[in-house]
Amino acid sequence: MASVPRARSCVFIFLFGGPSHIDLWDMKPEAPAEVRGEFNPIATNVPGIAICEHLPLLARQLDKLCLVRSMTHRMNVHGPACSEIYSGRPYFGAPVTDQAREEDWPSLAAMVHRYGQTHGPLPHSIVLPGYTQFVGQDRRIAGQSGGRMGNHFDPFLVQGDFTSPDFRMGTLRLPDDVSRTRFRRRLDLRSRIETFVDSDARSTRQTLVTESNFQSAAALVERTEAAGVIDLTREPASLRERYGMTSFGQSLLMARRLVEANVSLMTVNWEDETRTDKVSPQWDTHHHNFPKLKDGLCPAFDRAFSAFLIDLDQRGLLETTLVVALGEFGRTPKIGLVTQNGMTEKTGRDHWPHAFTALVAGGGVRGGQVYGATTPNGGHVADRPVTPADLSATILEHLGIDPATEYDDGFLQIRQRLSTGRPVVFS
Repeated sequence: MASVPRARSCVFIFLFGGPSHIDLWDMKPEAPAEVRGEFNPIATNVPGIAICEHLPLLARQLDKLCLVRSMTHRMNVHGPACSEIYSGRPYFGAPVTDQAREEDWPSLAAMVHRYGQTHGPLPHSIVLPGYTQFVGQDRRIAGQSGGRMGNHFDPFLVQGDFTSPDFRMGTLRLPDDVSRTRFRRRLDLRSRIETFVDSDARSTRQTLVTESNFQSAAALVERTEAAGVIDLTREPASLRERYGMTSFGQSLLMARRLVEANVSLMTVNWEDETRTDKVSPQWDTHHHNFPKLKDGLCPAFDRAFSAFLIDLDQRGLLETTLVVALGEFGRTPKIGLVTQNGMTEKTGRDHWPHAFTALVAGGGVRGGQVYGATTPNGGHVADRPVTPADLSATILEHLGIDPATEYDDGFLQIRQRLSTGRPVVFS
């Protein structure tokens, strides 16, 4: 019997804050010191391609990666820039807030949640380990919802402390004293009770919506419990350690399990303990750029991302799984240059959307290559620019969704395409 072709998936990794492309994967060793910075490039397992010395594990996996050094847009404020990456659309308004609004463009995750193809028991689109959000703000950052397409198309959120040795998502797990057989009996009893409810009472729209939501939730719990997908205790301790017992590392391990469960799109948002830093949270290195990268960000990313690529490849999943990792922008070519945030210090780099890098692997993309190029100071794109719209179109096409598909824009009351970009062939 012929084997069934494996469904295509995408793991979209968002590095909130904006990694410094010029210090990590688009280094300029011949540039002046105030441009090239403190780090040195090292050779990778692909002759002629070098990356940062503080990414040694990733350097050994460069044959699996395409460095897209020509990402570009114009927005240098976090929230609107995040929205552009998450949605693939230029921000709709003035850059005066970082928080989500009803008129936001729908996220790629929401598009896939609505239009993704059914391949397994879980939702088409899952976000983990949480939404991107500034500490102290009451709403997630812009661009992560169904927005003007409707928030009922928000992707499914899997949230929790993935670093716990016995992590299991309580909301998708049956209590210890409730077996799947007992659960089915409870659902059957509820169904029988419902037959005695007045038919007029059950016919209201709110009641029908509530019942539909209940049935969907019950089916999701039952299927997830049976599959044991969202249960990291099933992974060997040695493998969990290989990814690193960080939120990011364990999120990538969870993403690999979801790829195996045929989920179409996993959005993995970077999360670390520096999220409470008021000046330089996470990849937003406005001060002490080099020690933050060397001692905190690079080791965790290098360990987890390289382990993830190896794991996918060894399990035969990389060929059908498109992996994309990037932030909302890059960092200024010149150290200490202020472009948006006045708190940027002489030891940091400010926001820079004009040129930055995306890491792309798998999904049929040829590894061991550089796509596009920047100017000698890393400040602008010199060859083959790629916009967030192009990236979104590429991901949608990989997942079998036509980027030209139209939906009803509830804000402007017109029809809109999912993406206005062009799919890119990284070759």
